[in-house]
Amino acid sequence: MKLVAVLLGGLVFGFGLALSGMTKPEVVLSFLQLEDFGLVLVMAGAIAVTATAFHLGPRLVATPPCGDYEPADKTRRRGTIAGAVVFGLGWGVAGICPGAMIASLGTGNWFILIGIAGALAGAYLQGRVWPEGS
Repeated sequence: MKLVAVLLGGLVFGFGLALSGMTKPEVVLSFLQLEDFGLVLVMAGAIAVTATAFHLGPRLVATPPCGDYEPADKTRRRGTIAGAVVFGLGWGVAGICPGAMIASLGTGNWFILIGIAGALAGAYLQGRVWPEGS
């Protein structure tokens, strides 16, 4: 059941990204250059749906369908700010966020495989240079 819920959520997320045009790097780059604010509307819609689900969910369902929820550790680690800056630079250079990278494969954007390879290489390198807990 958990796997089906995760798969369904991913499909809806990817479909929404493709439908809104957020799988196209040129759309994201025009937002980052302050020329097109469509991404703000997409984000506002996502926030509205999420806020509604977080507000109504506990009233409608006694236990979470995907198991218990563990809040994330809020401890700031060494390199958080630097990592955020590098992540933002990568997003700006590629013109697309990691979630939309994967979704854009479904729209036939095979060129994005270069960006996905870069993101995976960066994550691997970060794990080698700054392993968790160091």
